[in-house]
Amino acid sequence: MAAPAKAENLSLVVHGPGDLRLENYPIPEPGPNEVLLKMHSVGICGSDVHYWQHGRIGDFVVKKPMVLGHEASGTVIKVGEMVKHLKPGDRVAIEPGVPRETDEFCKIGRYNLTPSIFFCATPPDDGNLCRFYKHSADFCYKLPDNVTFEEGALIEPLSVGIYACRRGSVSLGNKVLVCGAGPVGIVTLLVAKAMGAAQVLVTDLSSSRLAKAKEVGADFTLQVAKESPLEVASRVESMLGGKPEVTIECTGAESSIQTGIYATHSGGTLVIVGMGSEMVNLPLMHASVREVDIKGVFRYCNTWPMAISMLASKALNVKPLVTHRFPLEKAVEAFETSKKGLGLKVMIKCDPNDQNP
Repeated sequence: MAAPAKAENLSLVVHGPGDLRLENYPIPEPGPNEVLLKMHSVGICGSDVHYWQHGRIGDFVVKKPMVLGHEASGTVIKVGEMVKHLKPGDRVAIEPGVPRETDEFCKIGRYNLTPSIFFCATPPDDGNLCRFYKHSADFCYKLPDNVTFEEGALIEPLSVGIYACRRGSVSLGNKVLVCGAGPVGIVTLLVAKAMGAAQVLVTDLSSSRLAKAKEVGADFTLQVAKESPLEVASRVESMLGGKPEVTIECTGAESSIQTGIYATHSGGTLVIVGMGSEMVNLPLMHASVREVDIKGVFRYCNTWPMAISMLASKALNVKPLVTHRFPLEKAVEAFETSKKGLGLKVMIKCDPNDQNP
């Protein structure tokens, strides 16, 4: 299953703010501990769109052309000589963050915090929105036959939900508030329910996104308009019949984080997932005197095996997240669709001979 000799490696490349191009790159050669993949399905993330629109996210600046894409799955077509657990023909999901060294964070299992980590489509590291891509074999996970390529690609956003629920210690019988009904809010809802949450309430500005949340299992939805954070928190408490033990904030909006502090049960946990401004005004003493723990989340770690088990056992269903599909040749159009906020998850199909989910 070697790559054809003259095969072109069509890749979606951001050159700077507003400058997105489809270009042919050389097909890479896998190193001893790497595998070469024929890419199949790659989801578009808000961060991909942000790099295209603004050329940077915080301190991560696009200084040279960069291939986008990090929510991905594909098929192994070549393995490095040290790789033992994968072979050509294996279908895999890709964990995009690969530590470059075994530092203090790797030693305690929190490798997502290692500063020198390689991460797909985070400058200067190339992503995998392309035909052929090489990746560390240890961070490619074999997919069971009953898990589709698209489900494999959706493990990346699903992992954010798993890690957020883990950080919040969501457990049997909990009331959970999820702020934001974008892809991350929706997967967080799915995972919270799978982990035993009794009631999950989801807030958002968008009625169409809340309808999707309801469709996939939200017990309650609340459309936020001009209410103050205190007013929203009060509505949440009355709808749930009590304050939630865990709030997972997936928007990054200042008012929503404020709501999270006011809404969370004393002694409970507020998990901050959404990325917003560096400086945010918060009612911190309100959290302090009620012992509301505030926890951060940076990506995820140790989530792929759990995600694959959950998908294989049908413990949760991520398929409804995908609302649009485009072939790689129409990737720019796919990004335009994603930018407009149409639908929920836009999926790009990289294999011209297999456009199935």
